[in-house]
Amino acid sequence: MDTVSARVPLRVASELGRKEFVLVSLVEGEDGTIAFPTGKGFGAVTSFSQADGFFEIDALASALDAESEVEVTLIGSAAHAPDVVIMGSHDVALDVVVGRLVDRGFSARTLAVGSLGGVAAATRGECDIAPVHLIDPASGQYNKHLAGPGLSLVPGWRRMQGVLFRPGDARFEGRSAQEALKIVLADSSALMVNRNAGAGTRVLIDRLLDGARPAGYANQPKSHNAVAAAVAQGRADWGLAIAPVAKLYGLGFLPVSPEHYDFLVVDSRRERPAVQAFLAALHDERTRERIRALGMEPSVEPSAA
Repeated sequence: MDTVSARVPLRVASELGRKEFVLVSLVEGEDGTIAFPTGKGFGAVTSFSQADGFFEIDALASALDAESEVEVTLIGSAAHAPDVVIMGSHDVALDVVVGRLVDRGFSARTLAVGSLGGVAAATRGECDIAPVHLIDPASGQYNKHLAGPGLSLVPGWRRMQGVLFRPGDARFEGRSAQEALKIVLADSSALMVNRNAGAGTRVLIDRLLDGARPAGYANQPKSHNAVAAAVAQGRADWGLAIAPVAKLYGLGFLPVSPEHYDFLVVDSRRERPAVQAFLAALHDERTRERIRALGMEPSVEPSAA
């Protein structure tokens, strides 16, 4: 099988005594090929479908250090570079925008690495667009503090984060999010499902928990859908995710915080046809209507440049 050398920017934990095969997606950075682990556990089938290849971690190693060079075995005859690479926060409405790109004949690679991971990738030139939702503690504003030399902020949409639970659970039903959190934090049988480190939602969760580490804290999937699935299937009792996902899975929802979901664009790549098509899709009224139908409100105007 064909192989390619690549750099892994993140530390990858592994079980000592067992050889591990790690699925990765490949992107071209300024200094060569980069391999991003696509995740395991929740969404394993999706991870495989997005993977370009895999590398091995030796059975005698407990982890692969960040910035390690690895040999990636390609899945299929070759890895084809996508027209646009999107790395950052996960959102169900992002699929709507990406779908418009596909309709126009562009290929897109989306990697859910969290808002902080997206900022880092955009800063290092490892992606074209980074979806983000990070609040500035100093100003209380979302995302504006992330723009800087080489990075521009493009408004996306507004959405509501909240606590998800199964309908009928008396610990949540008819209560505010703050009341419910107080109850479950005192209940050792209440199992949460967390989010991955670096996600904007994880930042919000840690602020709400204020140092507490309830049962389930170590369970850290990378998407809102995975959180909702865990609660709906009874593998967890509660977690934080956006309102549209709660509705999709038939779950109860206690509002916690409204937020802005926006996009950092790498200025040096802004004129690429696929990036321009992405920005045009954000302003397209049909796209905006579909985003509203999902329960979110677009921030940009159709006439915006």
